[in-house]
Amino acid sequence: MKEIFKKIITKILELEARAILKKYQPKVIAVTGSVGKTSTKDAIYSVISDSFYVRKSEKSFNSDIGVPLTILGCQNAWNDPFKWLQNIWSGLSLVVFKNRYPEWLILEIGADRPGDIQKISSWLKPDVVVVTKFSKVPVHIEYFKDKDAVIAEKGFLVNALKHDGTLVLNSDDEDVFAFRNKFHNKIISYGLLGDAEIRASNPSVGYQGDLPVGMQFKIEYKGNVVPANILGSLGSANIYAALAAVSVGIALGLNMIQITENLKKHETPRGRMRIIKGLKDTIIIDDTYNSSPVAVNLALESLKEIKVPGRKIVVLGDMMELGKHSSESHKQIGQSVVDKCDILITVGMRSRATADTAMNNGFDEKNIFQFENSVEAGSALQEMLQPGDLLLIKGSQSTRMEKIVEEIMAEPEKAPELLVRQEEEWKKR
Repeated sequence: MKEIFKKIITKILELEARAILKKYQPKVIAVTGSVGKTSTKDAIYSVISDSFYVRKSEKSFNSDIGVPLTILGCQNAWNDPFKWLQNIWSGLSLVVFKNRYPEWLILEIGADRPGDIQKISSWLKPDVVVVTKFSKVPVHIEYFKDKDAVIAEKGFLVNALKHDGTLVLNSDDEDVFAFRNKFHNKIISYGLLGDAEIRASNPSVGYQGDLPVGMQFKIEYKGNVVPANILGSLGSANIYAALAAVSVGIALGLNMIQITENLKKHETPRGRMRIIKGLKDTIIIDDTYNSSPVAVNLALESLKEIKVPGRKIVVLGDMMELGKHSSESHKQIGQSVVDKCDILITVGMRSRATADTAMNNGFDEKNIFQFENSVEAGSALQEMLQPGDLLLIKGSQSTRMEKIVEEIMAEPEKAPELLVRQEEEWKKR
């Protein structure tokens, strides 16, 4: 019964969303990829929202129900049927009555299963499509035949791009950049390597005393070089998100001075390599929103570059939705982590393979700790902390790694504003 109700609600919201797009004709920026969609969507909003009336997807509204909710400007009603009816009424009001509506929509488009993006692309025709990054083992691959099937599903959004639209591609990812061969209108490429049209150079960690405070880099475009920085977060993923946002800003006619000024005000999304003060004068890198092999490897590489006075502690929860690739992917992370940290903590059954592989590759067994769940890990971790330690905490949504951050953060009263999954519906789980 619940599933039938969901399908009915989803269809009604989709029909209302289609009617709203037809009536108000906003321009649409659609962001897809396997990694970095939410960070990119939020960075784009920071860059263009001072110049246009813009609405973005809240959090990670990227599904067949999340996209219509964004178009309607409504919140997820979770299991409350009365709030769903309110959402339907709100959509109907937009269709029937004349209202002020955004000039631009920034929509995050994801795919959990085959056909998800194909279905949305049958009625959504973007003016700008941004493709972020794929990986050898993309997230959600358990429902797809292989990596190529995932890429093909994302390709439906590229095919839906308007003829006079702009395609923004990460040129450092060969699978993403291959889309340039299937599209013959305006293309803007971005990256840290090669001949990207918009390129970041000299990326480095910014410090305040001994403490890392963000990333600094230079943006190169048409012979011009401008400095840029991202405060409060670490890692190359945030630089890629910023470059994608710069690309969209240029596509929309903004100049580099406007763009870089707006980037200074950008706050990265919660749970994406965010810097949080920990107990006992420690620093937490909160990367607890979700996890996949490519995202873990990016986080570990970023960790390796950071200089801290104390130890580096990596806390990894299970990576979910990897299907037949799960065991091998967790083992690969076990190999990768060996030279990146001093202490390894794993959470969940799947991550036992990470711990075992790390130990088999020379990681000191006495510095490896394994736990069944995040609550146990958080309690034990409190006792391990020493001043100057730097902790990277990451895992898939269902592992609830944000509970560990809440347990060891210096100001737990700020959890509702700093951490992911703080809604009551999540708290009950």
